[in-house]
Amino acid sequence: MAIDIAIAQFKPAKGDLDATLDAFDRVLTGALRRTPRPRIVVFPETALTGYFLEGGVREQAIEASALFERLSARHADLGADSVDIAIGFYELHAGRVYNSAMYAKLGADGEVVHVHRKVFLPTYGVFQEERFVEAGSGIRAFDTAYGRVAVLICEEVFHSISGVLAALDGAQLALVLSASPARGATPGTGAPDNVARWDALGSSLASEHGIFVAVSQLVGFEGGKGFAGGSAAYNPRGRRLVGGPLWEEALLVTSLDLDDVTQARTEEPLFADLERSWTRLLVNSPGAGVRRPEAES
Repeated sequence: MAIDIAIAQFKPAKGDLDATLDAFDRVLTGALRRTPRPRIVVFPETALTGYFLEGGVREQAIEASALFERLSARHADLGADSVDIAIGFYELHAGRVYNSAMYAKLGADGEVVHVHRKVFLPTYGVFQEERFVEAGSGIRAFDTAYGRVAVLICEEVFHSISGVLAALDGAQLALVLSASPARGATPGTGAPDNVARWDALGSSLASEHGIFVAVSQLVGFEGGKGFAGGSAAYNPRGRRLVGGPLWEEALLVTSLDLDDVTQARTEEPLFADLERSWTRLLVNSPGAGVRRPEAES
């Protein structure tokens, strides 16, 4: 199945939900006017509020159902011409606050398809997530009208286990929502070091598991910290399909043929090797709680 997706490199109005929703509306409407029309539109981590809210996180947190109702009301005219979206937000859930991502269908028969709560919370340097949000409990894929999808949030991609769990649960497409502050500079390019790091991460996530990967990055400045952008998409061989500019908003549209997942995995069966070995490796790994037999002398 071939689908067109749009990756929004997006700048929220920090702490102003109404203004940010207006900007969301403009970007989504612009995406749906494209030809071909994208079926999935991806927004970054904390796209509704900005990332560096710290003590203001709880005030800005919203329940997924309430967010879906607001988005649906703003796009009630979609009707049967529905669209799927993935968007990052600070979520209020069961009395706790999470750094979350919602995958939802807007339009006729609209619904919240999946909510992912960030598992790996950076708390070092400029990052203070564990002070303000709870950690999620798992990573899984889910079914959509266009194939099986997984959502990952920023630092989760830096831990290879995240991609392993998503792929083993059947993901053909990983949507990566990120708010990555610019750090360092690559000699001779002027681009921040983390932009090059993200390019390597996205490519390796795709090629190791034979899946498509779409990375949506936040842009703008918050409290003197800049988000450089550099959103991108990669095919199952790790080749970059499209890349975003630095320091400005953009909408990247690309076509993904999910049949290419099967072809790539056949040509280079790294994922098949993982499937065969995963259970054995897990049971016999240090810390798995299973006592291994002593080696014979």
